[in-house]
Amino acid sequence: MTENNDRLAALSAAGVAVWLDDLSRDRINTGNLDGMRRQQSVVGVTTNPSIFANALAKGEAYAGQLADLATRKVTVDEAARSLTTFDVRAACDVLRPAFDASNGVDGRVSIEVDPRLAFDTAATVAEAKALWWAVDRENLFIKIPATVEGLPAISAVLAEGISVNVTLIFGLDRYKDVMDAFFTGLEAAKANGHDLSKIESVASFFVSRVDTEIDKRLDKLGSPEALALRGKAGVANARLAYQAYEEAFGTPRWQALADAGARPQRPLWASTGVKNPDYSDVLYVEELVAPGIVNTMPEATMRAFEDHGETRGDTITANYAESREVLDALAAIGVEYDDVIAVLEREGVEKFEVSWNELLATITSEMDKVG
Repeated sequence: MTENNDRLAALSAAGVAVWLDDLSRDRINTGNLDGMRRQQSVVGVTTNPSIFANALAKGEAYAGQLADLATRKVTVDEAARSLTTFDVRAACDVLRPAFDASNGVDGRVSIEVDPRLAFDTAATVAEAKALWWAVDRENLFIKIPATVEGLPAISAVLAEGISVNVTLIFGLDRYKDVMDAFFTGLEAAKANGHDLSKIESVASFFVSRVDTEIDKRLDKLGSPEALALRGKAGVANARLAYQAYEEAFGTPRWQALADAGARPQRPLWASTGVKNPDYSDVLYVEELVAPGIVNTMPEATMRAFEDHGETRGDTITANYAESREVLDALAAIGVEYDDVIAVLEREGVEKFEVSWNELLATITSEMDKVG
């Protein structure tokens, strides 16, 4: 193992599960993903519509399957499901050793429900069940966005014994709602006779997008007080999310589920690629280390941490008061937290819808060439 790989191993030893926020058929076919599992401490993969749209737009790895789909004259929606579930199923198989080694905690691959369904509870549940059936791997996660309509869908899907990655969480109140939905889902799963120890969940709390939106507002204010707060909100918000996690999973309600075999819904730091070049490119890794979390990284962020990242132990739990002070300071100068969160959730769903439509357009175009 090289010195660079030692950096990721140290991060893992501190309690952070290292996941890759990317997937393509080339990664699977070339052995790249398996190499990252074996050599770089990667124990999970997350996908989203943007990742699939990008993968399909590059290379020839999908040409054969696209030709077959065109010959069969399937709909574009069916083609999208076939293409994406194929990749995710194969990635689940690549990561199966990590799944076995962690007793089912890691080795997980996430696939997202069609983002156009984000505000339709019943359709989200139906699509989640269809994806779970189509991929047919126990180390799968179904990604469901944490919209108001997504919350009951999360509970309903967990109640079926299906493991869930809750995505697009930006705000602390919504995160608390997500944990409540997790508890509700597990309670129903128990009542339905499911083995709770087989149901896993993560809650994907987005980080860098919070700084991007708040920094934009701070730049507009332009005062010294405002500019001094740039780049601080994302980390502070995530640290307070971990505080909420510790509180929720220290309750009698959780203890009753744990006694029945349930495992906690881990916080997952998403959107950890640093978007502002003025900030450290490993900011959202180094400053968000604590036991029992996941950090899903774009490859560039992972490579940066391999090169110069430092693991300094727990960088979260001693900083709750300081983090609260950051949010209080933002409120004092007129940055409205609730409005920021509402904008980010709306834009998050919209961006995934745009990417999904781009994916469908690319599939249509490629199938037309054959047909």
